[in-house]
Amino acid sequence: MAIAAVNVELVKHHGLGNDFLIALDPEVELGAESAQAWCDRHTGFGADGLLVAHRVTDPIGGNAGADHWSMVLWNADGGRAEISGNGLRCLGQAISMHRMGSENKAEVFDIVVNTDAGIRSLAVWPVEGLTWQVKASMGPGGSGPAIATGWSEVGLAPDHQLAVDLGNPHLVAFFSDLDGIDIAEIGPIIEAEFSTGMNVHCVRVTGPGSMDLVVWERGVGVTQACGSGACAAAWAGHRLDLVGNEIAVTMPGGSATVDLSGDDIYLTGPSTCIGKVLVG
Repeated sequence: MAIAAVNVELVKHHGLGNDFLIALDPEVELGAESAQAWCDRHTGFGADGLLVAHRVTDPIGGNAGADHWSMVLWNADGGRAEISGNGLRCLGQAISMHRMGSENKAEVFDIVVNTDAGIRSLAVWPVEGLTWQVKASMGPGGSGPAIATGWSEVGLAPDHQLAVDLGNPHLVAFFSDLDGIDIAEIGPIIEAEFSTGMNVHCVRVTGPGSMDLVVWERGVGVTQACGSGACAAAWAGHRLDLVGNEIAVTMPGGSATVDLSGDDIYLTGPSTCIGKVLVG
């Protein structure tokens, strides 16, 4: 699909290798076709998804002192996703850098974002260079749709599995060892059981406050990290009494921390600005 000839500035960020193109207050409508063209890694700019965000003038979520935005996320395949934890964190950095430029200052930015999964809040602060730290509220965890039955088809038998709803659907399967698990092969087979798609995660608990995670994302495929998946895995592990309230989730792209001590789940980790692209 050809890149559309529109005058839009995109910024590219990644959270632990999970990368996004972000359009802040674009003057043209952007959607599925733009995402498919721009996110293609061979003929486009390359990304796991396209985030389109617009500033909101009326405060939402009860925090009048924050920046208020609305967000729509388009996966690389052109499908609309409810939310992404890493995408949300990348958006937080993009908004904050847009406000102050790339110069680091000892300041925390509070941002409220209206997503398809509901209202989420962000705290963003500079750390080093173009990598900042972002803490995102991810809402409460809940039980998702039915668990998968086709593990024998891929020659596996999870020790436990839970379906989790974080505004988007996740299937979390626990194994004593992730060696030999090819998530690129397993993911699409397990996801095919669910008519509306499914994020599929294979997890190994490594301690009361740590776990390893490999990711198959609905609408994208294998990714280096998944923020909402990390939250879903931690929530599922806690529900099964396998981990405590604060969990370091290590994915191929790096680690993020999930805090389950309150009503909402909180995800904290780095976001890195890659650069800007002008389409037009």
